[in-house]
This record gives sequence, C-alpha cells and structure tokens, in this order.
Amino acid sequence: MQVLLILLVIAGGMGLSIEAGLLGPLGQQVGDLWATMSIFGVGAALTFLLMLFFSPRNAPSFFAQPGWQLCGGVLGAGYVIILTIATPVIGIAMTMIGILAGQVFKSLIIDHFGLFGTPHRRIDARRIYALIFIIAALALVALG
Repeated sequence: MQVLLILLVIAGGMGLSIEAGLLGPLGQQVGDLWATMSIFGVGAALTFLLMLFFSPRNAPSFFAQPGWQLCGGVLGAGYVIILTIATPVIGIAMTMIGILAGQVFKSLIIDHFGLFGTPHRRIDARRIYALIFIIAALALVALG
C-alpha cells in the first residue's frame, strides 16, 4: 500500500509541473489572477461532482470543524499565484525545485514537532541530507 501511495504522490507532483506549465502562459494572456481563478473554478466544480457521488453521507459537518483547518485554501491560492507568476520567468524546473525545497524544509519542521495533529517524526541526518540534496539541485538548475 505504501508503494502505491508513493507512486500516487509522484504522479501528483508530475501533475503540478503540468499545472505550472499551463498556468504561466495562461497568466500572461489573461492575467495572473484570472489564471488562478480558472484553476480553482475548474477544481471546485470537479470536486463538487466527486462529492455528489462519492462523499460519505454521514460525515461530520464541514462547518463544525475548527477554523484553522479551513485556512488551507488561502495557502493554496498563494501557491497557485506564485506558480503563475514565477514559471514564465524562471521556468518550470526551477519553480518546482524551489517549491519542493520549501515543502521539504517546512515538512521537516512540521514532522519534528508533530504540528497540526500529525505524527511526531524527529529530524535526523538522513532527512537533513535529503534537504541538502534538494537545495543542491536548485543551485545546479539555477547555474545551468
């Protein structure tokens, strides 16, 4: 099961690269915020349809959840705006490696302290080495 999930998140990462490739040119043609809105509009419509057919009917109310758990949409919008603006200027590879470096750095902190109710996973040498290699990849792509 773990291997399947790893392959799934790799495919999701590939999808983000495609999204960046689509957003950059779209943002240049219609404006960054309109391009961002198009991503969220299509995503919201698709998610709504999936919810109609696959969401459990006895799930707890969305509105009964703590407000801090619902702020991810703000972060998502910021992420998509950054993709839209940065990709045409620095390229997809540089954008994705930079995003990956930020994700891994913050993820190590979240795991280490068990923030947001996630399981506690201490930062160890292997995880630091992984971050260093990602930063090295960013530097190599920037110099290339």
